[in-house]
Amino acid sequence: MDPHGLRTRRSLLDAGSTAAEIRRMRSSGTLALVRRGASTDPADDRLETPEARHALLVQATLPLLAKGSVISHASAAVLHGLRLWAVRLDQVHVTRDATSGGRTSRRLHLHTARLHDDEVVEVDGVAVTSLARTAVDLARTLPYEQAVVAVDSALDLRRARTPGRAPLTRVDWDDAIGRATGWPGGPAARRVGRFAADGAESAGESRSRIAIVAAGLPPPVLQLVVPRVAHGADGRVDFAWREQRVVGEFDGRVKYGRLLAPGQEAGDAVFAEKVREEAIRAASWTVLRWTWGELREFGPVAARLRRALDG
Repeated sequence: MDPHGLRTRRSLLDAGSTAAEIRRMRSSGTLALVRRGASTDPADDRLETPEARHALLVQATLPLLAKGSVISHASAAVLHGLRLWAVRLDQVHVTRDATSGGRTSRRLHLHTARLHDDEVVEVDGVAVTSLARTAVDLARTLPYEQAVVAVDSALDLRRARTPGRAPLTRVDWDDAIGRATGWPGGPAARRVGRFAADGAESAGESRSRIAIVAAGLPPPVLQLVVPRVAHGADGRVDFAWREQRVVGEFDGRVKYGRLLAPGQEAGDAVFAEKVREEAIRAASWTVLRWTWGELREFGPVAARLRRALDG
């Protein structure tokens, strides 16, 4: 077993298992395959989310990489702790400082591009593209909506609460995007950078902003603290239009998980959120909510918002 708890085929053979026994263990579910030649315990907590599974895939792939390989793109995003939405995580993305030789296989996407020394950092001992370079690479290569989610996450000021995860600054973004001048996807990345904001706290909030602008609605203020909300109620809201005194809230289920206090049940958090909403309404603000499902067809929500904004 390696230091990351992975069981390689070689380690299993060295421990006395035969090739046939290893195949049976995998087919029976006694071993969970991470990638060819590397497995883990099926009860491994790191298999529970796509991001954690991908980080495990990165660890399993590292011994196979050539010297000078740097984890990049979506794989770097996972190691930096960025939010990703609708991004494939079945391949490990790696960049090497070269002008040619890129290739892709079932489990590996090798990119070749210029890498400056200050664009490579260590995350848990792994060479990874810096947060700024990662954000620019994602903005260049992902579809617009997915790219905005990722860059919003990089800019999220709450990252500062986690040791070693400072948020991306606009200065660092500008420097990184400047270095990418003339690269494929550069104009798309600049568009993402102009739209991205440091106030989005979930993928749903990022996608909501895109939908609001696409509907021709005025851009909202993010994370406004509504004034004169009853004492003890949290007046901070996802979206606000100050002049019209309208609040918009993206109602993702994960939000209630973030609201849970120690020992609190999800139902308690939902009730507390209703009390909070009533306090905001009592301060003479209109509150509108929407869900993941409504983001897929935002027209009805946009119509409700427009009516509220028009008064």
